[in-house]
Amino acid sequence: MELTEAKQKFIESWGKLGSEWGINRTMAQVHALLLISPEALTTEELMETLSISRGNANMTLRDLMGWGLIEKQHRAGERKEYFYADKDAWNIARQVAKERRKRELDPVLKVLDELSKVEGDLNDPEFKTFNKSINDINELAKNVDKTIDTMLKAEENWFWGSIFKIFR
Repeated sequence: MELTEAKQKFIESWGKLGSEWGINRTMAQVHALLLISPEALTTEELMETLSISRGNANMTLRDLMGWGLIEKQHRAGERKEYFYADKDAWNIARQVAKERRKRELDPVLKVLDELSKVEGDLNDPEFKTFNKSINDINELAKNVDKTIDTMLKAEENWFWGSIFKIFR
């Protein structure tokens, strides 16, 4: 397989993976292109390479910057904006975990905390089942939150070393 074909395959695969994780396919494809580009790219270069509209490109770039996955760069004497993605996989994983936590886990934890305070008769099978399920899910969600917190604070080697010790 030649480099051009391999790059296209990576972009398509990253886009598919992104959509499986609930991220817009185009957003994942733009991120993929920036990941494998040695230099920062302009909006026009992204549009041409991925065959997307200016509106789609601008919205996607704004979203990627909002996620903290890309940066906008300016070059002296030029009016064009350039976009660059951090190539460090550990930084990317931590940033995605941080954003997903904020957008998905934090709101669920808030609701679960509220639901865990519902009062009722522990002899009522319906309440007992509800209460146990909510408390179990809440405990799991809080453990996931602690794991994400550890990941966000940890150095890569320490984190993976700790994880792999668990499975030995």
